[in-house]
Amino acid sequence: MKFSMILSFFCFITISFHLTQSTTLQISQFGGKPNGNIAQDFFVITTISSMICHFHILKALKSAWTQACASTSAVKIVIPKGNYQMTHVLLKGPCKAPIELYVDGIIKAPVKPQDVGGNEILRFDYVNALTMSGNGVFDGQGSYAWTQSDCSKTFNCKFLGMNLAFNFLNNSIIRGITSKDSKQFHINVLGCNNFTFDGFKVTAPHDSANTDGIHIGRSKVVNVLNTDIGTGDDCVSLGDGSKQVLVQNVKCGPGHGISVGSLGKYTNEEPVDGITIKDCSLKGTQNGVRIKTWPSEPGAITITNMRFEDLTMDNVSNPVIIDQEYCPWNQCTKKYPSKIKISKVTIKNIKGTSATKEGVILSCSSGVPCEGVEISNVDLKFNGSPTIAVCSNVKPKITGTAPTCTAPSTKKQ
Repeated sequence: MKFSMILSFFCFITISFHLTQSTTLQISQFGGKPNGNIAQDFFVITTISSMICHFHILKALKSAWTQACASTSAVKIVIPKGNYQMTHVLLKGPCKAPIELYVDGIIKAPVKPQDVGGNEILRFDYVNALTMSGNGVFDGQGSYAWTQSDCSKTFNCKFLGMNLAFNFLNNSIIRGITSKDSKQFHINVLGCNNFTFDGFKVTAPHDSANTDGIHIGRSKVVNVLNTDIGTGDDCVSLGDGSKQVLVQNVKCGPGHGISVGSLGKYTNEEPVDGITIKDCSLKGTQNGVRIKTWPSEPGAITITNMRFEDLTMDNVSNPVIIDQEYCPWNQCTKKYPSKIKISKVTIKNIKGTSATKEGVILSCSSGVPCEGVEISNVDLKFNGSPTIAVCSNVKPKITGTAPTCTAPSTKKQ
């Protein structure tokens, strides 16, 4: 007990200390040290004291952020190499000047989902001019959570928590960071404007359920560039309200591909406009580029100005697909067609190999057929032979080398 009290006091004093009038803040100045450094000073440590120092980076990071956010000049917060434990941290603005969070360490979440409470390891709200950079890793330690979850069987599974969330950020960039083994979505971007991922990395096994790499919603001018994503769900998923999004030079696989949607499930969704996916490569994914909307659901927004171009597929199932009868795990009916109107879709310069005979599937809504779809230069092979295009409720304009549309089979898919 005596050692416990001494250790707790030591942690408190270290966290409370901070350096004033500095443009660079080391996390160690606030008590944020890699696991084991403090413990080495003691021969006996109780369980309670061990937990206090295990998670001391939480308080240290919040203290550093508070000082940085109050600064009238730019501040850099540094988390150096080492292993750190951290539960949920919310870093909130608005702040008075730009802030860079430079992470070189490995930051690990608790193994059990209940210890995170369905929250993110790290979340930013209402910040302008944030930079997060470095070679650091945010490790969600999700393997235990995946075995406890029903997310591979149901759409409405219990939310387990994400690695990183960016809510209502402007003019910000995330560069060089890795997200590893998130319990559920890796990254969520909500309500952001002029936001960029560059040289980012996402890694998780192919069977990690519902672990979308980067999910974007209700955000404008978002760029996902030079990024490598391998996960158990969509590499990039674009939710409602996504506008002027560029996904370029992204490597995707394993995963479910790069998807717009699913959309139409709810009445309060916002239109999707101006999505460009180009110069990307997909390997061994369940889908390539995809638009998915729910049938028999109330949502009635529009999806327009989509560009899928200069893409390479390597043994990809459904390389190009519009699916307006999206109904996973039979959680809906197909009695009524989707109300989502899709228009102005360009599919251009798609090459490589398909794991299925149908290289292009355009399954549009019978209630609001797709309009303004253009297909040009699609060269996909299945077992050495050209793939086919299967189209319904759409009359695409086809130019260059591309398969001619055929009607879907009456066989139930």
